[in-house]
Amino acid sequence: MAVSKPQDIQILIADDHSIFRDGLRKLLEAEGGFIVVGEATNGEEALNLVRELRPDVLLLDISMPRLNGLEVLRRLPKSTSSLHTILLTASIEKSEIVEALLLGARGIVPKQSASQMLFKSIRSVMAGEFWVSRDMVSDLVETLRGPAMAGPGASKTFGLTRRELEVIAAVVDGQVNKDIAQTFHISEYTVKHHLTRIFDKLGVSNRVELAMFAINHDLIKQMDDNRVVEEHSASSPETKR
Repeated sequence: MAVSKPQDIQILIADDHSIFRDGLRKLLEAEGGFIVVGEATNGEEALNLVRELRPDVLLLDISMPRLNGLEVLRRLPKSTSSLHTILLTASIEKSEIVEALLLGARGIVPKQSASQMLFKSIRSVMAGEFWVSRDMVSDLVETLRGPAMAGPGASKTFGLTRRELEVIAAVVDGQVNKDIAQTFHISEYTVKHHLTRIFDKLGVSNRVELAMFAINHDLIKQMDDNRVVEEHSASSPETKR
């Protein structure tokens, strides 16, 4: 068993497949900076070990016997507010992505991800960020934009410029910096500069948080409405006075 150091991130693994748990534990401890303090084979055991061990991070399989991952999230006591839960999944429904985040998950990582991606996700959530794989962002956004998730609407643009709103729309559509640069005929450096200013104005720290903020505050709808008005104005004949 690896020896824990004070600065190590303490991790609890909850998964009903022993081979997966063994492999994951060895990967984490070989990386350094991580220590696996416990392993749970079902949802009930995961809840008990969270209370007993108080880990920094819970790596939680979404599909487990005796309470699945989402049910575990629902039942986590409020006293575990410092816990950072990352959901591990072989497959997940669009609605479950949103539900998991609303229930307090800080990240969702596909089981087929590279080990370095998992390490990065753990460090990111420990730094206060959300982590969702790029492949899941479009599903997350699509669900958030659905009628059931629509917010009350807002007219605030939070001091964002038109170009910044356009960049946000591109991020929500799943474009990476290179794509955004090509779309607006600007450099990738300029895209990064826009994103830095956007993050500062909105108080978000990554693209996932930005997408969620944009949808919840109707920033994309405002952008779309402006385009409709402009297109209508451009197509209307001038009226002479």
